[in-house]
Order: sequence, then structure tokens, then C-alpha cells
Amino acid sequence: MFYLDHNATSCLRPQSRLAMEAALAVEGNASSVHRWGRAARALVEDAREAVATLVSARPENVVFTSSGTEANTLALWGAVLGCAKTGAPVERLLVSAIEHDSVLSTAKHIAERMPDVCFATLPVSSEGTMDVDALRSFLAGGGRTLVAVMAANNETGVVQPIAEIVECVHAAGGLSVVDAVQSCGKNATDFVGADYLTVSAHKLGGPQGVGALVMQDNAPFAPVIRGGGQESNRRAGTENVTGIAGFGAAAKFCAADDIGRLSELRDRFEAGLRQRFADAVIFGERAPRLPNTSCFALPGIAAETALIALDLGGVMVSSGAACSSGKVRPSHVLQAMGVPTELARSALRISLGWNSRAADVEAALASLEKLAARVMRRAA
Repeated sequence: MFYLDHNATSCLRPQSRLAMEAALAVEGNASSVHRWGRAARALVEDAREAVATLVSARPENVVFTSSGTEANTLALWGAVLGCAKTGAPVERLLVSAIEHDSVLSTAKHIAERMPDVCFATLPVSSEGTMDVDALRSFLAGGGRTLVAVMAANNETGVVQPIAEIVECVHAAGGLSVVDAVQSCGKNATDFVGADYLTVSAHKLGGPQGVGALVMQDNAPFAPVIRGGGQESNRRAGTENVTGIAGFGAAAKFCAADDIGRLSELRDRFEAGLRQRFADAVIFGERAPRLPNTSCFALPGIAAETALIALDLGGVMVSSGAACSSGKVRPSHVLQAMGVPTELARSALRISLGWNSRAADVEAALASLEKLAARVMRRAA
């Protein structure tokens, strides 16, 4: 099997597996004060420190959640509700047009439930980078603004100018939410002054079902899930000690990943693609990108057809975001970049991870070549 879908979920690291197996032997509830409870609490706090170190934050600012999606939802709703409590409510909510559905859907939901909040999407260039000038124009309108933007896109891998964006937002008195789910562990990610930052374990070799929201000390916040005092009263519910322990191990070991090796593998794939297919299109190739991601299209070959053919050959890739798998409609990310609909329907994504090999890249190229040959024979 050849796995090239690490942006959907990366393979579980052996260090995370071992940490989770050890955590399963700890029977206590992390909120209990007896020795078993303290043992569970120690695992949670060790992981909290590891995640904080990974994103250059303080451990007390890390809130564990069930996923990156929940972290994004908690960041947006928590910020809006927290601002309302301070008497300085959010008046405008801005998100880029290429955000993950967890951000786009939550932002729209907030606007529906809170009519006083004006919602708008920010355009991106044909290469997939956010239009910072458009952001400045929106911010010039006044009023407290909450801006949400991803550090790197999950489909194209295009990296956004986060430091510049956060600086613009803060200069206008606004607040920033940075979705670092895809960039964390794959790119130089730090807090860059963002008020709220979100990460997810399974994107960097940890287990599925655990994520984190990281906040600045003074970031307005109100809990969304209530019922207990867990996570310093910021997210109620018994902590997933086993998953959190696996997250902590992944956070420790992903820092040692050879990012240059992933970049070489990605470049090797794209060079092979160009050699075999003169009409291949690589989306966002002139913009800064994650070293592990390539989103491309072979005109005339539908993504659904390619996915099935590659899977039969043991090669696993994606047609875009995993959350959108099975949907025929074109990617909203590519639409925002102005990609023609028919070309967008041919879009595929390979994404590499900590255990990717040159053999994975070569297998993908060979399978694509065989598929194209079959398509040409049928056309003839």
C-alpha cells in the first residue's frame, strides 16, 4: 500500500502508540485528587506542555478539545461570546474564502444567530493567498472585528502571510483566529501574536479525536460546552487522557521531522508529473506552500475516476479536503482561486508525512501514467 493522504490524517507515530498504550493502564479520572487521578492529570499536563512548546505558547493557554473542528468552533464562538461579556461585542466577522468548512459554517451560524454581527468573506488571489489589501479595506470600516484565517490551506498547501495579517488586525483593534491544523508540524509555526490558534493531533502523527485551542492571556473568551470545571473552566467534559497522551508524544517527535526531505519528495513528484503530462496543472505552485502538499489536475480525467483507479493500484490520495470526500461539487477553495469548474473537477491532492518514502511518489506517478494511457485508448 502507498499512502499519500497525510493532510486527511497522518499515520500514527510509534511514539504516540506507545504513549497511548501506557495511558490506557492509568485508570483514574484526571479531575480526581487521589493517586490514580493525579497520575492521569500528570499525563494531561505533560502533553499540554509539549503542545505549548510546539506552538511557542504557555501551557496554561492550551485547551484540549475533541478535534480541530471543535477547536475552531470553540475559538469563534468563545471569542464572540467573550467579547459580548466585556461590553465590547464583535461587530464584524471576516473569514477568508478558502477556510475549512468548520470555520466557514461556524461563522455563518454565528451571523445567523447574532444579527448584529456582520459576516463577510475575504478574497484570495489566483495562487490562493489572501488579499491583505482587501482585509485592510474591511478593517478601515471601524467596529470590533474578528478575523479567521488558516495558516496553510488543507487542499493546496498554500501558506498565508499570517504575521502580516495578524499585525493588520491588531492595528485596527481586532482579534485574530489562526487555524494552524495543517501547518503545525509541517511548517515553521509559532503564535505570531494570534489571539486564538487551533491545532489537531492526527494531522501530525497523533491519534484522531483530539485537538487543542491555544489562546493569548488577554483574549476574550466564554465557554461553549458547560457542565464541569475541566480545562480551567474553558471546556467542560472529562479529558480524553489516552488521546491527549498520544497528542503530546506526537507534538514532541514531529519537531524532529526532516521537513527538507518532505519538500524533496514533493518536488520529485511534481517534476515527474511534468515529465509525464505536459498539460498537468499544479495549483498554487507560485505561492509559498507546505513542503508536503501538491494539489494538481490532469485535464480530462475526472477526480472520481482517478481516485478509484489509484486505489485499485494500492495508491491512496485525495480529491481535496477529506471532509468533502464523495461530493461531486468542485472544491470551494479552487472556486475562490478562480479555477474553471471543469478543471476543478479533475483536482487531486497528494500529501506526504513523517513515514513517506520515495516509493510512494513513484507508485503514484506510475498509477497516474497507467490511468492516462487507458483514458487515451478509450478516447481513440
